[in-house]
Amino acid sequence: MATMRYQQALRLAMTEEMERDPNVFICGEEVGQYQGTYRVTEGMLQKFGPRRVVDTPISEIGIAGMATGAAMVGLRPIAEFMTWSFALEAMDQLVNHASKITYMSGGRIQCPVVFRGPAGVGTQLSAQHSQSMESWYAHTPGFKVVMPAFPDDAKGLLKTAIRENNPIIFMEHAGLYGLQGEVPEDPNFTVPFGKASVRREGTDITLVSYSRGVHLCLKAADALAREGIECEVIDLRTLVPLDMDTVVASVRKTHHAVVAQEEWKNVSFGSELSARIHEQAFDELDAPVERVAGADVPMPYAKNLERAAIPTDNDVIAAVRRALA
Repeated sequence: MATMRYQQALRLAMTEEMERDPNVFICGEEVGQYQGTYRVTEGMLQKFGPRRVVDTPISEIGIAGMATGAAMVGLRPIAEFMTWSFALEAMDQLVNHASKITYMSGGRIQCPVVFRGPAGVGTQLSAQHSQSMESWYAHTPGFKVVMPAFPDDAKGLLKTAIRENNPIIFMEHAGLYGLQGEVPEDPNFTVPFGKASVRREGTDITLVSYSRGVHLCLKAADALAREGIECEVIDLRTLVPLDMDTVVASVRKTHHAVVAQEEWKNVSFGSELSARIHEQAFDELDAPVERVAGADVPMPYAKNLERAAIPTDNDVIAAVRRALA
């Protein structure tokens, strides 16, 4: 084990996979000479050269199209978007091509491509650059959607994604890049998709989240424990595939649930998660599932307004109090 930041864990995963498989390469805006906007690809151009760390023009649709085409002919591209908000420029390539090519070809063409980059809200990036849009991709058949909350998962899940034969949406929270944690240095370390992690055991209520939302839930759980309320915290890790077995097993134990996310509440992944809990564990619930989400507004730039639009651990605590009456 080594202590490293979230961004370093991502770099280690890509480095190990590029050393293991010569078909793996990175492409994106400023991933090479500039070392990456958030320094995730720092030093990789010098290590692997310009044929495997490719600086592209400022064209998200071009990045997505090139990576999809490369995957179709047997390479394993890792395509970086400078932010997932910019990936909206490439929605046709992503939704109409990358996610569907295996189906459209009757299974004859695989598309082993990883689309990755920073997502999430905050850090004063305003309405066009500070959005959490995981539901858009989880809604699309053909994609697997991955959202790690900790450095070890960042490494293990990214390695699994690179080895997958399906198109992967890999969303890294910009606010977690500096988070430190212990990460296995074993080059064979991977984390399977579709297996949630119980980050904290509890008996009174289940808190379900992913990405930065897990940290809000853990902080809220610590505060509530001082009052004698024991929360079980579940980190989904992947939204597609979704591990409902772990969630339902927890709800059967606690009989209460809160789902927390950063994205807008309206038509959100939290809405889907809440619906599934009601469908699969209705008789186990002693109260309706509570939802914590960001405000349904374009993200403000002013720090005080931004703070008001982003969910906090206090919002999770309030939701727990409502659920437990």
